[in-house]
Amino acid sequence: MIDFIGDLVNFYLIPGLVLGSIYALGAIGLTMTFGILRFANFAHGETMTLGAYFAWTLVQLTGWHPIAVLPIAMGLTVLVVLGIDRGFYKPFRASPTIMLVIASFGMMLMVRSVVQFIWGVQMKAMVPGIQMPVVLFDWLRISPKHMMIIASVLVLMFAVHYLLTYTKIGKAMRAMSDSPELARLTGINTEAVIRATWIIGAALAAAAGVLLAVDTHVETMMGFKLLLPVFAATILGGIGRPYGAVAGGLVIGMAEELSSYPWIGTEPLLNPGYKAGVAFAIMVAMLIWRPSGLFRGKVY
Repeated sequence: MIDFIGDLVNFYLIPGLVLGSIYALGAIGLTMTFGILRFANFAHGETMTLGAYFAWTLVQLTGWHPIAVLPIAMGLTVLVVLGIDRGFYKPFRASPTIMLVIASFGMMLMVRSVVQFIWGVQMKAMVPGIQMPVVLFDWLRISPKHMMIIASVLVLMFAVHYLLTYTKIGKAMRAMSDSPELARLTGINTEAVIRATWIIGAALAAAAGVLLAVDTHVETMMGFKLLLPVFAATILGGIGRPYGAVAGGLVIGMAEELSSYPWIGTEPLLNPGYKAGVAFAIMVAMLIWRPSGLFRGKVY
């Protein structure tokens, strides 16, 4: 019995929690963009990739730990995303939504190409070597990097909660998400809210990319692979609902990992290669059963 619980917790539940936490960070930024700017940002995954490569470069230059350079990587990513918004998204602000969606799709391809041109296409290790797990109660094994990832995610989520709940710009963001027209009539500076949305979304996306790189490795397609689970988490939690995005990310991450557990017999229930299919299936089921998501988000 102890071996069964140990295997389930050590090799499936903890990795699922770590993966779900990373999805949650990415989904918060995506759901805020969805809720305030009213379009699906397909370049969000490449923002995660860009943040990971910025952090990798800083680690190579300074020799510091990835968490130490994380704030700098987040800042650099924010600057790039603000430049992209000013140059590519702002001119389409009053255009039909489909034009912004197409612009974001094009930006996704452009950013990926730039990353591949600058850093190449070879995989890179953010943290070289193998870390020995911390053993608790003789059966619970937790990798130090997993503890660090979960702790970092909790700090960032608390910071977002504080910003949205207690700051003036956070309240303005919630007001604009509920009704952009009413927010303008009440005198809210909508451009400032849009800038804040991009800043928060880009910073969290960069953090998600860096933490995923710490857990695995850095590669040019990592953001694209994250895009579907992050979209699924956003829809599952409810579009425009940051807390729903957190819940959706955790559910998607857990579901992906637990789907490969040998629940029947000794073979995995689903081949690990089908994990992305699990996220897609959950997303489609939620769109059919409850399009507003678990937290009753917006339906466009």
